Amino acid sequence: MSEPLLELVDVRAGYGSIEVLHGVTLTVHRGEVLALLGPNGGGKSTSLNVLAGLVDIMSGEVRLAGRPVTGVGADKLARLGVCTIPEGRGVFPNLTVRENLMMATHTGAKLSDIEAIAYERFPRLGDRRSQLAGTMSGGEQQMLAMSRALATNPAVLLLDELSMGLAPLIVSSLYEIVAQVAETGVSVLVVEQFARTVLGIADRAAIMLSGRITRVGPPDEIAEELSSAYLGGKGQP
Repeated sequence: MSEPLLELVDVRAGYGSIEVLHGVTLTVHRGEVLALLGPNGGGKSTSLNVLAGLVDIMSGEVRLAGRPVTGVGADKLARLGVCTIPEGRGVFPNLTVRENLMMATHTGAKLSDIEAIAYERFPRLGDRRSQLAGTMSGGEQQMLAMSRALATNPAVLLLDELSMGLAPLIVSSLYEIVAQVAETGVSVLVVEQFARTVLGIADRAAIMLSGRITRVGPPDEIAEELSSAYLGGKGQP
């Protein structure tokens, strides 16, 4: 296993006086895809938001490349290479595809280079470069969000419910891109409620229930345990 890149260490966090995470320890290693799985309300998105610098912690520590970054804001973490694609796509609906990609030029990359990579990875975006993002399908918007995020050359990519509202075929193609990104050395933490597709590309998986990590292990072993984690149902989610 490679060295840790992003870590939660015994983290307690929540909103106001409500504690959602109860001593969570989680490690994302360099160049791996880690799937964080579990039913809604279990604390998955809160964990992601803590790692992204969007939610303050009550106790514990957040580390990036072995260094404490507890309390560091989202803007600074983004400059350090932590990139988040939030639930709900996170595109600017009133801007065109090209204008959305232009937002990534703040990193110093040229728009022409950003566009070339985006359109090669997702040819459909090239066909819609002058279209308003808000008028595209959910899958196309997710492709745009991923393209803009990857244009920043992140060290770690945080994905929240990539599959939400999308057809299985689109989800499968998006996760193929995620696997390719990880092969370049980018670490990926994927929060998902539905596990089947992400387990196919994950290096490790963790189950989160009621604000606690209950199991971390190889995807095939985790798949066998998921049915009991999901309210005791039978079959893989």
